Amino acid sequence: MPPQLDIVILGLSISSSWGNGHATSYRSLVRGLAQLGCRVLFLERDVPWYASRRDLETLPYAAMVLYSSVEELKEKYATAVSQADLVISGSFLPDGPEVMRWVLNTARGVTAFYDLDTPVTLEMMAREDYRHLEPRLIPQFDLYWSFTGGPLLRRLEQEYGAQRARPLYCAVDEEHYFPMRIGQKWQMGYLGTYSDDRQPLVEELLLKPARLLLDTRFAVAGSMYPDSIRWPVNVERIEHLPPAEHREFYCSQQFTLNLTRAAMRATGYSPSVRLFEAAACGTPIISDRWPGLDEFFTIGEEILVADSSDDVLRYLNALTPEERQAIAERARRRTLEHHTSVPRARELVEAFREVAESKATARV
Repeated sequence: MPPQLDIVILGLSISSSWGNGHATSYRSLVRGLAQLGCRVLFLERDVPWYASRRDLETLPYAAMVLYSSVEELKEKYATAVSQADLVISGSFLPDGPEVMRWVLNTARGVTAFYDLDTPVTLEMMAREDYRHLEPRLIPQFDLYWSFTGGPLLRRLEQEYGAQRARPLYCAVDEEHYFPMRIGQKWQMGYLGTYSDDRQPLVEELLLKPARLLLDTRFAVAGSMYPDSIRWPVNVERIEHLPPAEHREFYCSQQFTLNLTRAAMRATGYSPSVRLFEAAACGTPIISDRWPGLDEFFTIGEEILVADSSDDVLRYLNALTPEERQAIAERARRRTLEHHTSVPRARELVEAFREVAESKATARV
């Protein structure tokens, strides 16, 4: 059992999953850290958008604090940040650059930037949009953890001066995601917030098959879809699905569809937490194609890949229940072994120890 670590995380949100994938990822990671004996304080900016859509009031395994302004953060939590063994600043943090400068000047332990949106972050910086991260801050962090792996990590080190760019992928909380014996409502469903760049895939890989299979039922769950979209009559729309209802949603489908934002799809090596959630629930997955997908699941054995509506129609019409179940079981086994809370938390702790030992040696 490793000695306890005091960890402070400043992130976009852990209290509300509305319109973001950060909350469920943070919840899983923090629970894993708590199981390893770490003490975690999560500091979240109290913003109206999430305040009115909160689906978690307290963390049973860590401390969660809402602060109203940067001034309050600095006034009340300087001691916690100063004394923590590890301080993590997350991507899309409100007033991010100002908060990060304060963290880097205040923290005496290891500091890390955790980018849950790496391709988007780099696109923004390429446009000189520094609302969430300034390039000159990157080399000052001891670690740059990224939701995206692969070649992008070397780019972070070579072009942006990141000291140690490491993958820290999302992970599923296996206590909340597991198979249920429940009647299947839909032949295929999709869970995801609307985005302009992802909508063409929704059209091609879900809505087009739905229009051709009017005697079967489909579902799309997620917020912010515009009223202009014309949904086929056999596609059920669910405006927002809180995490507590994700498992039932996955288990009510014969297949679930996974779709990736364009920036992540182009860069690759960016698995969505939805992949691991669905796999943990024992639901077979049909995914869009992107580089690095085969590092997480074996294509054709643990996951199915669709490039067009024809591929989706073939899977829906041709696979037997036994074949679907075999694919789902293989994906579930792999997910439980590699992509759950505790294994991911161990990766974080191991990277922290590497940095802490290196800094201690440098001081001698």
